[in-house]
Amino acid sequence: MKLSKRGEYALRALINLGIAAKVGRRLVRVTELARAEDLPVKFLEQVIQQMREAGYVESERGKHGGYRLAKPADQILIGQVVRLIDGPLAPIGCVSQTAYMPCNCPDEAHCGLRMLMLDVRNAIAAILDRYSLADVVEVTTRKMVRDGIPLPFSGADPAAAAVGSRVARKANVPVAARLSPAEGVVNQILGDYTI
Repeated sequence: MKLSKRGEYALRALINLGIAAKVGRRLVRVTELARAEDLPVKFLEQVIQQMREAGYVESERGKHGGYRLAKPADQILIGQVVRLIDGPLAPIGCVSQTAYMPCNCPDEAHCGLRMLMLDVRNAIAAILDRYSLADVVEVTTRKMVRDGIPLPFSGADPAAAAVGSRVARKANVPVAARLSPAEGVVNQILGDYTI
């Protein structure tokens, strides 16, 4: 499984909408979301439309309109969003639970490759289905606060929406502050837990 650009943009937009909700920002314009993450506006609009149709995002029209989460962040599982945008998590069709396709091996029940890929699929699904958008937003905001990065969408000025994300990306971040292999969401939530 490889996360597509579309899947990446969907998750980044949802995380930003989750942060906006957490800091009390009612609506966020698509241009603000795009600017916060350096994403192409037209492509992001298509991705957000797909998430709106799936019930993850809702919009409000008008001069002061924009987007917000359609349900609480703790009810949006990361695995659901990835499946919506990118399809099944399985690396090969014969291990997919949502889009099974028989493979061409002579004995599927005893196929070593299938058994290996089933483990890969199960590991990916276990991680992505374990965490909600709220978990990712919590870890993201906690780390930004720890590192002194302003939270996006927390200022009264709409231009401040992009400050937090852009500052974090553009700043000269010391090597020690960069993500280590054990510094993902799991480690942030469970401490010394490693996979």
